Amino acid sequence: MAKNDKKIYYEAVGRRKASTARVRLYIPGKDKSATIATKKYKQGDIIVNEKPFSEYFPGERNQAKAVIPLTLTKSVGRFVISVRVVGGGKHGQLEAIMHGLSRALCLANEESRAVLKPKGLLTRDPRVRERRKVGTGGKARRQKQSPKR
Repeated sequence: MAKNDKKIYYEAVGRRKASTARVRLYIPGKDKSATIATKKYKQGDIIVNEKPFSEYFPGERNQAKAVIPLTLTKSVGRFVISVRVVGGGKHGQLEAIMHGLSRALCLANEESRAVLKPKGLLTRDPRVRERRKVGTGGKARRQKQSPKR
């Protein structure tokens, strides 16, 4: 992880529902690029599960939502961002990336905490799917219909 006692990247984990995202913010070198697993990426690139971000999350709304922590801290284009996300659906994965990205930005720059904390981006959302109960007819809260007579 460290080369000559100098950090190459900042790493944080973000979670949402059943999704977990490991986010790494690589500090670009003098040539404004970073090498991740023998591939060279230029400054500002976001890679999710070894695919470009726009390919993994198509649609402008998804792309705009994920970079909210970067825009709030004025860090757009400062890092090469690598994300490994597992579990859950696309929306849960997107919010896990937001959470991990916010936490990694706090490691990179302490002042960003004051901007991200009031927006709730550093807090893990505790809402998860409720488990199915016995005798409910297949749903978590639904009750079986009682006989009329």
